[in-house]
Amino acid sequence: MNNKPATVKSLLANESVKAKFEAILKDKAAGFTANLAVMVSNSQALAKCDPTTIVSAAVVSASLDLPLDPNLGFAAIVPFGNKATFQIMYKGLIQLAMRSGQYKTINVTEIYDGELITENRLTGEYEFDFTARASDKVIGFAAYFKLINGFEKTIYWPIEQVDKHGKRFSQTYKKGCGLWKDDFDSMAKKTVLKMLISKWGILSIEMQNAVKYDQAVIHEEEPEYVDNEDQFIFDQPELEAKQVKEVEPELEMK
Repeated sequence: MNNKPATVKSLLANESVKAKFEAILKDKAAGFTANLAVMVSNSQALAKCDPTTIVSAAVVSASLDLPLDPNLGFAAIVPFGNKATFQIMYKGLIQLAMRSGQYKTINVTEIYDGELITENRLTGEYEFDFTARASDKVIGFAAYFKLINGFEKTIYWPIEQVDKHGKRFSQTYKKGCGLWKDDFDSMAKKTVLKMLISKWGILSIEMQNAVKYDQAVIHEEEPEYVDNEDQFIFDQPELEAKQVKEVEPELEMK
């Protein structure tokens, strides 16, 4: 018996792991796991991560029915040292919101210099003129939704507030690396949209779980926020234990 360490490829070939993905994704399982294997093989950073954390993050993404294709931008597996974290992206949040059937429209966008006209701090209402752009300088980000029942809400964060939030909740950003450094606009949009729906939106179980497991290494049913322990999560029902439990099959590599 050869006790070679487990790899993502060997874990995905394990019958219990294959059965887990098939139970979640049905006929989409093979394509999902094949794309996962290719994604890991093409990333030197992910190749250095504990493979069980990669597969556990992939199980969360599969449970939310969000593809990990970076070209789609719904969800991602992001390395943090030798562990992998699950990350929901802003397009994934929009996808889950629309899937809930509660939202008529939902969006998030950058706001350019000259486009913000007025802000009422008492009512929380904003007026924008998207024809009044004075320059290509981004001054902030705004998120908006309108529910099927007619309720609507907008929030706006100046870019300084977004930057401060990123540095508070991401140790990697403080060090000048990570997603906040590499793709600031996407992380800013995600942050503002996440704040909007967490405070004023209707949250499906999928949306609650997406926020709970966001930016976390998955251990058993519990998230570990390795980038920053000061992390806001919902005290809501978890994904089924059989779906999120960390993958630790007893493999005998021959």
